[in-house]
Amino acid sequence: MLDLALLPGDYAICRLPAAASLPTGFIEAAMGLPDVISVTWTPDEVSILCPAALAPDGASIEAPWRCLRVAGPVQLALTGILASIVSPLAEARVNIFAFSTFDTDYVVVPAVRLNEALAALTAAGHRVTT
Repeated sequence: MLDLALLPGDYAICRLPAAASLPTGFIEAAMGLPDVISVTWTPDEVSILCPAALAPDGASIEAPWRCLRVAGPVQLALTGILASIVSPLAEARVNIFAFSTFDTDYVVVPAVRLNEALAALTAAGHRVTT
């Protein structure tokens, strides 16, 4: 059983071209916000997960999504944390976007599927704080 927290507000999943810089003012706008923001650079793209209001102009944007955080910190040696979340969501046919930090894991679900996601997680024995 895991403790999960539903973070407030809508999130966006954004894609910029490979080697793109973050838009001017993005970091400044994000600084000090209590929200989660994840930026990942790969040879093929720059992916950004951010509050929907910060979605950069010119990006491919998927929104609205809702973000769930695993209560942490979670030890890096533990196994099956994400699987215990993703499996019930897959069985409920809820698509996800997952990412991890040093301290914990996050799962993002489409806002229109939030109730189904919460029901699946609760049925799997997880506690979700909203």
